[in-house]
Amino acid sequence: VQLQASGGGLVQTGGSLRLSCAASGRTFGSYFMAWFRQAPGKEREFVAYTRWNGYITYYADSVKGRFAIARDNDKRNAVYLQMNSLKPEDTAVYYCAARTVPGASTIEAQYDYWGQGTLVTVSS
Repeated sequence: VQLQASGGGLVQTGGSLRLSCAASGRTFGSYFMAWFRQAPGKEREFVAYTRWNGYITYYADSVKGRFAIARDNDKRNAVYLQMNSLKPEDTAVYYCAARTVPGASTIEAQYDYWGQGTLVTVSS
């Protein structure tokens, strides 16, 4: 399984970015896809997850109401993270991850495959 994250960049406070994660190598069925992020000097933290073939989503409190995770209907085997109303504290490297056993999780160690990360920088 390979995950390819893209879409990061530099944006001003209040702006928007859309990250994409393309998956290849297997079908994901009912598994979960997630985004995590790691800010400079901090541990990696959960951002959001979605069930691959369903409508289950869940968000960290810090991004709820501003970020949206969903399947990318324009790209086969991809999910996106739409990030709106960005804040300087959203600055981080964002990673997509796949969990290939049933059940949702916000725990980093319970995800089996990881993308390479894409940098998001929000200027004040």
